[in-house]
Amino acid sequence: GGTAVVLGDDAYHLEFVRDGSTGTLQAYVLDGEMETFIRSAMPALEVDATAGGAAHILRLLPVANPATGETVGDTALFEGQADWLKTTPEFDAVLPSIAIRGTTFTSVRFPFPKGNDTD
Repeated sequence: GGTAVVLGDDAYHLEFVRDGSTGTLQAYVLDGEMETFIRSAMPALEVDATAGGAAHILRLLPVANPATGETVGDTALFEGQADWLKTTPEFDAVLPSIAIRGTTFTSVRFPFPKGNDTD
């Protein structure tokens, strides 16, 4: 039920999930088929968002999960919080840069919650 964002030519996907009650945004790193979680060493994932003419920068930090063995620096889940997300279900977003397994993707644009995966 999240927002699919394709990276490259279906090399990887991000799935964004917003929780309006807490103002959190989660991003899961997935393979090209959206079937397998891909762990990443990224220290953070930045999302530049524009909502209602206002610019916002969301910083999503890595989330550890002892149940799966994921740790900060080796996880597929990133999460951030912003109060404006509580009342803003739609926004335009840009990922300035994201690196996954040695491949860097830049200026990835997508509308939330529609996403950019048209398949």
